[in-house]
Amino acid sequence: MKPDRLLDLFCELARIESPSRREALMAKRCKAELEGLGFTVRFDDSAERTGSDTGNLIAFRAGSVPGAVALCGHMDTVRPCKGIEPVVEGGVIRSAGDTILSADDKAGVAAIFEGVRSLIEAGEALPDVYVVLTTCEEMHLLGAGALDASFLSEGTPCYVLDADGDPGTIINQAPCHCTFTATFRGKSAHAGVEPERGVSALAMAAQAVCHMPLGRISAHTTSNVGVIECDGATNVVPGTCWLSGECRSTSLERARAERSAMDEAMRAAAAQAGGSVDIEWRTDYLPISYASDHPLVEGVMHAARAAGLRPRLAASGGGADANILAGRGVSAITLATGMANYHSCDEYITVDNLNGCARLVERLVLEARK
Repeated sequence: MKPDRLLDLFCELARIESPSRREALMAKRCKAELEGLGFTVRFDDSAERTGSDTGNLIAFRAGSVPGAVALCGHMDTVRPCKGIEPVVEGGVIRSAGDTILSADDKAGVAAIFEGVRSLIEAGEALPDVYVVLTTCEEMHLLGAGALDASFLSEGTPCYVLDADGDPGTIINQAPCHCTFTATFRGKSAHAGVEPERGVSALAMAAQAVCHMPLGRISAHTTSNVGVIECDGATNVVPGTCWLSGECRSTSLERARAERSAMDEAMRAAAAQAGGSVDIEWRTDYLPISYASDHPLVEGVMHAARAAGLRPRLAASGGGADANILAGRGVSAITLATGMANYHSCDEYITVDNLNGCARLVERLVLEARK
């Protein structure tokens, strides 16, 4: 592995603006990189369903020895991501301006490229290697949700490099994700002339939020309301109000309980005010739970030690593409890349962790040989 080359590649990828649904430039660069490594690259037809300007990238390189492995990351980022300029100071990579760094997930993508490249350059006999880079991961895993993963044979380990924590950290528990959109309906009226004739949909929504269980409900269960929006103006009693939120849990049963509690709070608030509410719930992805002695977990632990890393199990409060893939029968698990403070302008990754992630990729590929 060549640390300087890896750092240069990460910084180059970080500078590519690729917010969700605008991943085409990033996809073009990734395609060129993978083709240079001898991969056959194609894009699926998921753009029609995700609204992205490109499909998921699926690359394959035939091996010279039995075995197969899949390495997965995502090409999109959250905002603000325009004009990212990575700066390295004291072994830490940060953004120079008021932007994210996009280590989520470009650190994972760069580590995949460098790890595979270094093995090829070393002349190692490799198994079949798949690289899957998804779109719209930051939008409730839309890209993975539209991915046909049937090209992965049963039992092929799929490592999703997309979590915070030092490389070697294995996300053996990740939550399901349930989201709702609610439409409260009351009656509009002039707020100054005849407010008595109005029934405020906003007041209904506010009352519902006040009676919902929100925040951290238990160690691995959370709920949140993130958006509230009304029609009309300040001089109008709002007749319609839209509310959206979520709940998560590593226990599907617990998530359903929180969903019921939030649903009940909204319906009770609407009924009490003499209005109505329509609620649409969606389960975006299911939870993941792997025991410490699961073969997939034990395999990563062995690879991490071989890469000079300390293996550690962790539960995450966020989902990743592994949630979708595992729900479809793929042997998928999420691994940490070293990114920190992601989804914020304080995001950073250390050079040591970036290097450690690439070393882990090397070992994961070698361990896949039969």
